[in-house]
Amino acid sequence: MNVASDALSARLETTLGSKVAELVTHVGELTLVVKVADWIDVAHCLRDVLGFEQMVDLCGVDYQDFGDGAWEGNRFAVVLHLLSISHNLRLRVRTFAEDDDFPIVPSVVEVWPSANWYEREAFDLYGILFDGHPDLRRILTDYGFVGHPFRKDFPLSGNVEMRYDPEQGRVVYQPVTIDERVLVPRVIREETYRG
Repeated sequence: MNVASDALSARLETTLGSKVAELVTHVGELTLVVKVADWIDVAHCLRDVLGFEQMVDLCGVDYQDFGDGAWEGNRFAVVLHLLSISHNLRLRVRTFAEDDDFPIVPSVVEVWPSANWYEREAFDLYGILFDGHPDLRRILTDYGFVGHPFRKDFPLSGNVEMRYDPEQGRVVYQPVTIDERVLVPRVIREETYRG
């Protein structure tokens, strides 16, 4: 770790105390893991006390099958990437939704208003619900879309397809007509091949 990362790590432990579930440094980046119950309190503290005034990104993560199935924690996480312009520091903050079947995380829109569309994207693609979000609806997929396409258990070909029907004069939805197939090319080599 570098001096700035060490100092930030110590300051986070001092300021947040028991709200720090884990502090990890990997490839030079510091990640703070907090419980979902402390998510909003930690967000306010990071902005107001520690000076992380800008949220750069927010995304969802599906940990199903992570590490070749060795992952034993909760399935869905929300990750914030924060920037302190005044201190020239970056921080990644992660929390895990407690219920894998119905993932809910409190919205940070009140802390960083720029989180609005990012949370809508995480809802649309992963199905993570953000409690307290002012307008949580799909942002990238169609309103009639079934499922959440970035989940690891979502079928590669999807559930439905849409096409233009010239007889009806409109776009119609129908079950997928694509046959499942293996997407790995088959390699054929001659016996005399010397590669």
